[in-house]
Amino acid sequence: MSTPQKTIYNSTRRAVYNLTVHMVFVTKYRRKVLSEPMMRRLGDVFGSVAEKWDSSLIEFNGESDHVHLLLSYPPHKLLSNLIANLKATASKTLWREFEPELAKIYRKRVLWTGSYFVASCGGVTIEQLKIYVQNQDCPDSSHRF
Repeated sequence: MSTPQKTIYNSTRRAVYNLTVHMVFVTKYRRKVLSEPMMRRLGDVFGSVAEKWDSSLIEFNGESDHVHLLLSYPPHKLLSNLIANLKATASKTLWREFEPELAKIYRKRVLWTGSYFVASCGGVTIEQLKIYVQNQDCPDSSHRF
């Protein structure tokens, strides 16, 4: 029988939290432009941006046309702004450091598509959470919302 894994929580003055997301960024036109040196640099850039946003990059990897990030972030940060900053900083950095390679693929200084994938990650399923909430000891136990 497996033992349940202990969840690690972070905290601020006002909140205790465990917010982790899986993100995917895809290169513009799904071009296979990302090289091994670019991927190493992206890992550094994403980690640095995350740190500035009081967040942490848990895992990073990808292929020549997309990247995956697992990121933990605090509740007082707006996720869409964090994602925009990750993508913008990564694009500017790669263009500054790898312009000859990127210019062979793109005419304009672009790197990512305008969209992204994001999904929350957690230790329990939605069904488990629903059961937990339903089983709370409501003062009037005959009342269910």
